[in-house]
Amino acid sequence: MGRQSVCILTHTLPLLSDKKSIRNMEKTVTLPTRQNALRELKDYFMIALGMILYGIGWTVFLLPNDITTGGVPGIASIVYFATGLPVQYVYFSVNVFLLILAIWQLGWKFSIKTVFAVFTLTFFLSVIQQLTQGLELLHDQPFMACVLGASFCGSGIGIAFSSNGSTGGTDIIAAIINKYRDITLGKVMLICDLIIISSSYFVLKDWEKVVYGYVTLYICSFVLDQVVNSARQSVQFFIITNKYEEIGHAINLYPHRGVTVINATGFYSGKEQKMLFVLAKKRESSIIFRLIKDVDPHAFVSQSAVIGVYGEGFDKIKVK
Repeated sequence: MGRQSVCILTHTLPLLSDKKSIRNMEKTVTLPTRQNALRELKDYFMIALGMILYGIGWTVFLLPNDITTGGVPGIASIVYFATGLPVQYVYFSVNVFLLILAIWQLGWKFSIKTVFAVFTLTFFLSVIQQLTQGLELLHDQPFMACVLGASFCGSGIGIAFSSNGSTGGTDIIAAIINKYRDITLGKVMLICDLIIISSSYFVLKDWEKVVYGYVTLYICSFVLDQVVNSARQSVQFFIITNKYEEIGHAINLYPHRGVTVINATGFYSGKEQKMLFVLAKKRESSIIFRLIKDVDPHAFVSQSAVIGVYGEGFDKIKVK
């Protein structure tokens, strides 16, 4: 299959809009239950790992050095600096309201994992604080503390987002805006969190600590973008398989991308072959690879990055 020549004749598998057709297709492309269960377990495990990393960055490096982070943790930190109230209580209380918003806008699947993440982080905050009680790392080096703390926090949030979860707080607001607007998750959080970090001055009365908070926010946003590949880069797939209809309909259903069927002919063998052409977001690559592997593990797949994709479902053409 390495030597293929492509004919000009093409046709497209349309996005399914008829409910009856969708139900019929779901029966033919249903993924094995065992694989779905393993993927869900992996997602929850990765979310828990992300929360542990976030908890370490927040309570071990940032909080002891009076460095404020963004989002609900930032609010909880400010309350802690002012009153001494443990951060997990404020963090959990504020997230209750935001979780209701997440259920409304992002659906139960995202929200259930977010609820799991919030409970997990709340639990591990208490555990980590008890285990590290009296421990002072980098107490005289606040800049290194903010770099390490932000790196842990950004990695934790990124891992959670990559597994369809969230730490709650402004992550939820970022996910909602990211759902409807072409803007990276890190930039949304950067804008939302600047106000929270700036307000910490009224408690700490120290602009140096506020500046460290800004540095923490920038590093956290940068690491987050790197982890979840949220630069919104698009990719294209060429898929050669005998089960092109099953794979095409599976991609139509989820991640709900259009598929073009190209009539190809092997130059060496002279054999006619169907080839699928798909454009998708980079973050959807793993979903498409999973679908292909489930339907036809022996399919020949070529993936490549594209500079820009414009049209329905992608970016708008922007020219003056």
